[in-house]
Amino acid sequence: MVTEISPESSSRGLTEEGIVHIPGMASRWVRLGNGAQAHYMTSGDTGPAVILLHGGINGSSGTAGWRFMAPFLGANGFRVYCPDMPGFGHADTREEYWPKLGTLDHVQFIKDFMDALCIEKAHISGNSMGCNNSVQFTQAYPDRVISFALIAGGVGDLTDPANRVDPKDGKFTPNPAYIRPDWDGTEESMRVLMEGIIYKQGVIWPELIKMRNDAAIRQKESHAANVAARDLVASDPNLAQKLSTKNRFNKLTIPGIYLYGKQDVLIPLENGFQQEDVGFDNIQFFYPDECGHQGQSDQPEMFNQAIFEFFKFGKVSKETADWAGVSDRVPVKPDLVDLQGNVVPKDAIALKGEY
Repeated sequence: MVTEISPESSSRGLTEEGIVHIPGMASRWVRLGNGAQAHYMTSGDTGPAVILLHGGINGSSGTAGWRFMAPFLGANGFRVYCPDMPGFGHADTREEYWPKLGTLDHVQFIKDFMDALCIEKAHISGNSMGCNNSVQFTQAYPDRVISFALIAGGVGDLTDPANRVDPKDGKFTPNPAYIRPDWDGTEESMRVLMEGIIYKQGVIWPELIKMRNDAAIRQKESHAANVAARDLVASDPNLAQKLSTKNRFNKLTIPGIYLYGKQDVLIPLENGFQQEDVGFDNIQFFYPDECGHQGQSDQPEMFNQAIFEFFKFGKVSKETADWAGVSDRVPVKPDLVDLQGNVVPKDAIALKGEY
C-alpha cells in the first residue's frame, strides 16, 4: 500500500515537538555512544535499511528534506531513517556536540548513529550537504553502504573548485541573478530562503516554514560552528586530506545514481556536468526537468520511483530513467538502467501518488 501525501491534507500540523506531522513518519530519539542525544524520523517496519541525509541550509532536518520520500519508501518495503544531523533540526545543542569539524563530524555521526541502532549496512541518499555527506561516508565506510543515490551536491575535490559555475553564468538556470539570501531569524526570511532552493512553490507549507525557522533559531550557534568548520578544515592539510576524494571515491565499485535538477539556481546544472565528466563506471547520472536544488520536493513522484527501483532492484527501469532525464551525454550504463526490461517488474513501475 502506498502512502500518499497532499499539500492540502488536513492531517498536517505541528506535533508537540514542533515537527510537521507527516502520515507514515514517526519521531524517534536515541543516545549515541559518545553521549549525544540524536533525533531522527522513521518510516516502515521491515526490509533493508535506508538512510536519508538532509541538506545544509538553515532549518534543514530529516522531516523537512524527506517528508515525501520517507513514507513512500517505508510503505514499499524499506526501513527508512532520516536523522537530524549535528547543527540541524532537533540535534543535541550542547557545545560538546557541535559539528566543529563540519563534514568530518557528520561522517562520524552517521557511523555512531548506525552503530547505536545496530544498522550494519544501508542504502544511503543525500541532498546538497547530504549528498556530500553521503559521498564522504561511502568512501570512509564502503563496507557499510549497499548502494547510494546522490541529489544535487558535490563529490569533493574530484572537480576543480575554480571551475565551479556560479548562478550568473548558468545557461540553464531560470534565475541567473539568484543570490542566496541571508536568514535573519524571521519566518518571512525563511520563506524567501526556501523559495530560492525549491522550484515547486506549492510544497512550501506554512507549517514547514515555522518548523524550519524554529529549528534554525534552536541550532543557530551549532549551525554557525558547522559553517566555520569549512574554512578550518580546508586550512589544515592534516584534516583536509581526510576529505579528499581524488583517486578514492571514483575508484569505488559500490553502485550509485545521481539526480541533478535542470533548474537548480543554487548550484547550476553545469556543475553536475563537470562531475559526470570525471568518469564513473558505477554511477548513472540523471538530469530531471522542472526540478531545482531540492528535487525530492519538486518532483517527489519521479524521485521516489527512481530511488525505490534502484534500491529495490539495483537498476532503474527504462521508463523511469527516461522520465527522470537519464543523461545522454555518455552511453547509458546497462548495469544501472534496465534497458532490456527484464529486471524491474512492470507492476513496480506504477507506484505513483499525488503530492
